[in-house]
Amino acid sequence: MKKNILIYGIIAGIIVSCMMLFSVNNMSHCEGSVDYDTSMLIGYASMLIAFSLVFVGIRNYRNKFNDGVISFGKAFKIGSMIVLIASTIYVFAWLIDYFFFIPDFLEKYSAHTIEQLKASGAAAQEIEAKTKEMADFAIMYKNPFFNALMTYLEILPVGLLVTLISSLILKRKTAPAEI
Repeated sequence: MKKNILIYGIIAGIIVSCMMLFSVNNMSHCEGSVDYDTSMLIGYASMLIAFSLVFVGIRNYRNKFNDGVISFGKAFKIGSMIVLIASTIYVFAWLIDYFFFIPDFLEKYSAHTIEQLKASGAAAQEIEAKTKEMADFAIMYKNPFFNALMTYLEILPVGLLVTLISSLILKRKTAPAEI
């Protein structure tokens, strides 16, 4: 079981991290080629693609190592461990990228957000409040532990939702009949 979890977790982590690094670095270094909304869409799509390995990992364990039987709880445990490994790889990739290669990411994102607010015709008070909120967040985000927590909160819910759905689909109380 451990080998199964490690293999699928590492592969999923590499997929989601590579897509994130490509998207964020392309956006940060090639002004105007990828916008923030598109990048976020690419990011969540890559999470879903990577977490499709949760389904494959649970099914592989059920069929090859557990005689075609798996409970919801066991499936959820396996899927959660795959998600945790993949998410941890993603978090470490983001921390390295953010602190060493794109430390100005949050400033650029904040400027983009404020610009969108101005373009939408928001009131001066709303713009001022958002500017202060983002400046306060930027200070907290410089702390690697807070940064890691926020990054886990970005990816873990997606992975756990995929795990829940996969576990419900793949649970099986009895072995399939032999033909």
